[in-house]
Amino acid sequence: MSAKGTDCGNHGKIRQRRLRAFCACFLIFNFILLVTILLVWAILQPTKPKFILQDATVYAFNVTNPNLLTSSFQVTLSSRNPNDKVGVYYDKLDVYAVYRNQQITLRTQIPPTYQGHKDINVWSPYIYGNSVPVSPNNAESLLQDQSSGAVMLLIKADGRVRWKVGSFISGKYHLYVRCPAYITFGTRSTGIVVGHNAIKYQLVQQCSVSV
Repeated sequence: MSAKGTDCGNHGKIRQRRLRAFCACFLIFNFILLVTILLVWAILQPTKPKFILQDATVYAFNVTNPNLLTSSFQVTLSSRNPNDKVGVYYDKLDVYAVYRNQQITLRTQIPPTYQGHKDINVWSPYIYGNSVPVSPNNAESLLQDQSSGAVMLLIKADGRVRWKVGSFISGKYHLYVRCPAYITFGTRSTGIVVGHNAIKYQLVQQCSVSV
Protein backbone atom coordinates (compact mmCIF):
# COMPACT_ATOMS: atom_id res chain seq x y z
CA MET A 1 0.00 0.00 0.00
CA SER A 2 1.35 3.47 -0.86
CA ALA A 3 2.04 6.18 1.75
CA LYS A 4 -0.62 8.34 0.14
CA GLY A 5 -3.27 5.66 0.61
CA THR A 6 -2.25 5.21 4.23
CA ASP A 7 -2.53 8.97 4.90
CA CYS A 8 -6.04 9.10 3.38
CA GLY A 9 -7.14 6.20 5.56
CA ASN A 10 -5.76 7.88 8.69
CA HIS A 11 -7.45 11.18 7.83
CA GLY A 12 -10.77 9.37 7.37
CA LYS A 13 -10.47 7.70 10.77
CA ILE A 14 -9.56 11.01 12.41
CA ARG A 15 -12.65 12.69 10.89
CA GLN A 16 -14.86 9.86 12.13
CA ARG A 17 -13.40 10.10 15.64
CA ARG A 18 -13.93 13.87 15.67
CA LEU A 19 -17.52 13.45 14.44
CA ARG A 20 -18.24 10.87 17.14
CA ALA A 21 -16.67 13.12 19.78
CA PHE A 22 -18.74 16.09 18.58
CA CYS A 23 -21.99 14.06 18.64
CA ALA A 24 -21.17 12.72 22.11
CA CYS A 25 -20.48 16.23 23.44
CA PHE A 26 -23.69 17.55 21.85
CA LEU A 27 -25.79 14.77 23.43
CA ILE A 28 -24.14 15.21 26.83
CA PHE A 29 -24.71 18.99 26.71
CA ASN A 30 -28.38 18.55 25.82
CA PHE A 31 -28.79 15.94 28.55
CA ILE A 32 -27.23 18.21 31.18
CA LEU A 33 -29.39 21.14 30.01
CA LEU A 34 -32.56 19.04 30.19
CA VAL A 35 -31.69 17.71 33.66
CA THR A 36 -30.96 21.26 34.85
CA ILE A 37 -34.31 22.53 33.57
CA LEU A 38 -36.15 19.63 35.17
CA LEU A 39 -34.37 20.18 38.50
CA VAL A 40 -35.17 23.90 38.47
CA TRP A 41 -38.77 23.09 37.54
CA ALA A 42 -39.06 20.54 40.36
CA ILE A 43 -37.54 22.91 42.92
CA LEU A 44 -39.75 25.86 41.97
CA GLN A 45 -42.91 23.70 41.69
CA PRO A 46 -45.10 26.19 39.77
CA THR A 47 -48.61 26.50 41.17
CA LYS A 48 -51.60 26.94 38.85
CA PRO A 49 -53.30 30.37 38.84
CA LYS A 50 -56.17 31.15 41.21
CA PHE A 51 -59.40 32.31 39.55
CA ILE A 52 -62.37 34.09 41.14
CA LEU A 53 -65.69 34.97 39.50
CA GLN A 54 -66.29 38.36 41.07
CA ASP A 55 -69.63 39.33 39.56
CA ALA A 56 -72.05 38.83 36.70
CA THR A 57 -74.37 41.37 35.08
CA VAL A 58 -77.39 39.86 33.34
CA TYR A 59 -78.79 41.84 30.39
CA ALA A 60 -80.97 39.12 28.88
CA PHE A 61 -81.93 35.59 29.80
CA ASN A 62 -85.07 34.41 28.05
CA VAL A 63 -86.41 31.12 26.71
CA THR A 64 -88.60 31.36 23.63
CA ASN A 65 -90.42 28.68 21.67
CA PRO A 66 -89.40 26.26 20.43
CA ASN A 67 -86.56 25.70 22.89
CA LEU A 68 -84.49 28.74 21.99
CA LEU A 69 -82.46 30.68 24.56
CA THR A 70 -81.28 34.27 24.25
CA SER A 71 -78.80 35.42 26.87
CA SER A 72 -76.35 38.24 27.44
CA PHE A 73 -73.95 38.62 30.36
CA GLN A 74 -70.93 40.59 31.42
CA VAL A 75 -68.78 38.66 33.87
CA THR A 76 -65.75 39.78 35.86
CA LEU A 77 -62.99 37.21 36.29
CA SER A 78 -59.83 37.79 38.29
CA SER A 79 -56.73 35.64 38.06
CA ARG A 80 -53.85 35.65 40.56
CA ASN A 81 -50.43 34.14 39.95
CA PRO A 82 -49.39 32.69 43.34
CA ASN A 83 -45.81 31.93 42.26
CA ASP A 84 -42.78 33.90 43.47
CA LYS A 85 -40.49 33.04 40.57
CA VAL A 86 -42.76 31.78 37.80
CA GLY A 87 -44.60 33.96 35.29
CA VAL A 88 -47.62 32.90 33.24
CA TYR A 89 -48.28 33.57 29.55
CA TYR A 90 -51.99 33.38 28.70
CA ASP A 91 -51.72 32.61 24.99
CA LYS A 92 -55.45 31.94 24.62
CA LEU A 93 -58.44 32.15 26.96
CA ASP A 94 -62.07 31.71 25.83
CA VAL A 95 -64.94 32.50 28.21
CA TYR A 96 -68.49 31.16 27.80
CA ALA A 97 -71.55 30.06 29.79
CA VAL A 98 -72.93 26.55 30.27
CA TYR A 99 -76.28 25.33 31.58
CA ARG A 100 -76.66 21.66 32.50
CA ASN A 101 -73.62 20.63 30.43
CA GLN A 102 -74.83 22.53 27.36
CA GLN A 103 -73.03 25.61 26.05
CA ILE A 104 -75.51 28.48 25.81
CA THR A 105 -73.30 31.38 24.67
CA LEU A 106 -70.63 32.00 22.10
CA ARG A 107 -67.00 31.99 23.20
CA THR A 108 -65.46 35.37 23.91
CA GLN A 109 -61.67 35.47 23.62
CA ILE A 110 -59.60 37.41 26.14
CA PRO A 111 -56.55 39.12 24.57
CA PRO A 112 -53.24 37.27 25.14
CA THR A 113 -51.35 38.61 28.14
CA TYR A 114 -48.45 37.95 30.49
CA GLN A 115 -48.91 37.67 34.26
CA GLY A 116 -45.89 38.35 36.41
CA HIS A 117 -44.99 36.97 39.82
CA LYS A 118 -47.81 37.46 42.36
CA ASP A 119 -49.68 39.64 39.84
CA ILE A 120 -53.46 39.86 39.53
CA ASN A 121 -55.27 40.25 36.20
CA VAL A 122 -58.94 41.25 35.92
CA TRP A 123 -61.07 40.70 32.82
CA SER A 124 -64.69 41.72 32.16
CA PRO A 125 -65.77 40.03 28.92
CA TYR A 126 -69.27 40.05 27.45
CA ILE A 127 -70.68 36.63 26.62
CA TYR A 128 -73.92 36.19 24.72
CA GLY A 129 -76.01 33.90 22.58
CA ASN A 130 -78.98 34.81 20.37
CA SER A 131 -81.71 32.20 19.88
CA VAL A 132 -79.42 29.33 20.82
CA PRO A 133 -81.15 25.92 20.45
CA VAL A 134 -81.25 24.00 23.71
CA SER A 135 -82.44 20.48 24.34
CA PRO A 136 -86.14 20.12 25.26
CA ASN A 137 -85.16 18.80 28.70
CA ASN A 138 -82.89 21.74 29.36
CA ALA A 139 -85.49 24.23 28.14
CA GLU A 140 -88.07 22.71 30.48
CA SER A 141 -85.61 22.68 33.40
CA LEU A 142 -84.66 26.28 32.74
CA LEU A 143 -88.27 27.43 32.78
CA GLN A 144 -88.78 25.58 36.06
CA ASP A 145 -85.64 27.13 37.55
CA GLN A 146 -86.73 30.61 36.54
CA SER A 147 -90.17 30.01 38.05
CA SER A 148 -88.57 28.90 41.31
CA GLY A 149 -86.38 32.01 41.27
CA ALA A 150 -82.85 30.58 40.89
CA VAL A 151 -80.67 29.25 38.07
CA MET A 152 -77.25 27.64 38.43
CA LEU A 153 -74.92 28.43 35.54
CA LEU A 154 -71.31 27.53 34.95
CA ILE A 155 -68.94 30.17 33.59
CA LYS A 156 -66.07 28.41 31.86
CA ALA A 157 -62.71 29.62 30.62
CA ASP A 158 -60.65 27.31 28.42
CA GLY A 159 -57.27 28.15 27.00
CA ARG A 160 -53.54 27.57 26.76
CA VAL A 161 -50.79 28.85 29.04
CA ARG A 162 -47.00 28.77 29.21
CA TRP A 163 -44.77 29.08 32.27
CA LYS A 164 -41.77 31.44 32.38
CA VAL A 165 -38.89 30.67 34.75
CA GLY A 166 -36.06 33.15 34.26
CA SER A 167 -35.29 33.05 30.54
CA PHE A 168 -36.81 29.57 30.12
CA ILE A 169 -40.35 29.38 28.69
CA SER A 170 -42.18 26.06 28.79
CA GLY A 171 -44.34 24.50 26.13
CA LYS A 172 -48.09 25.13 26.03
CA TYR A 173 -50.41 23.62 28.62
CA HIS A 174 -54.20 23.43 28.49
CA LEU A 175 -56.02 25.48 31.13
CA TYR A 176 -59.56 24.69 32.29
CA VAL A 177 -61.45 27.05 34.63
CA ARG A 178 -64.91 26.30 36.05
CA CYS A 179 -66.85 28.97 37.97
CA PRO A 180 -70.34 28.31 39.38
CA ALA A 181 -72.70 31.28 39.07
CA TYR A 182 -75.90 31.26 41.14
CA ILE A 183 -78.38 33.65 39.50
CA THR A 184 -81.58 34.57 41.36
CA PHE A 185 -84.81 36.07 40.00
CA GLY A 186 -88.01 37.74 41.18
CA THR A 187 -88.56 38.07 44.92
CA ARG A 188 -85.49 35.89 45.60
CA SER A 189 -83.20 38.11 43.59
CA THR A 190 -80.01 39.24 45.29
CA GLY A 191 -78.96 41.38 42.34
CA ILE A 192 -78.85 45.14 41.96
CA VAL A 193 -80.50 46.95 39.07
CA VAL A 194 -77.74 48.81 37.22
CA GLY A 195 -79.49 49.86 34.04
CA HIS A 196 -82.45 49.25 31.79
CA ASN A 197 -83.36 45.58 32.46
CA ALA A 198 -79.80 44.86 33.67
CA ILE A 199 -79.12 43.20 37.04
CA LYS A 200 -75.69 42.86 38.62
CA TYR A 201 -74.85 40.00 40.99
CA GLN A 202 -71.89 40.16 43.38
CA LEU A 203 -70.70 36.55 43.44
CA VAL A 204 -67.05 36.39 44.63
CA GLN A 205 -67.04 32.69 43.73
CA GLN A 206 -63.85 30.60 43.86
CA CYS A 207 -63.30 28.72 40.60
CA SER A 208 -61.83 25.28 40.07
CA VAL A 209 -58.70 25.29 37.90
CA SER A 210 -56.94 22.42 36.20
CA VAL A 211 -53.87 22.47 33.95
